[in-house]
Amino acid sequence: MLRWVIIFLVLALIAAVFGFTGIAAGAASIAKILFFVFLVLFLISLVVRGTRGR
Repeated sequence: MLRWVIIFLVLALIAAVFGFTGIAAGAASIAKILFFVFLVLFLISLVVRGTRGR
């Protein structure tokens, strides 16, 4: 999932350089949403693995 965040971030940067501000804003917002989903899933997996070790 982190790979998709990087792909959308690079897409947003390239679109911004070429002046496609609408596409850049959309790609950046998708990247932000995916990053927070990744972060939540990562934290949940850390908690689950921590409780299984006991």
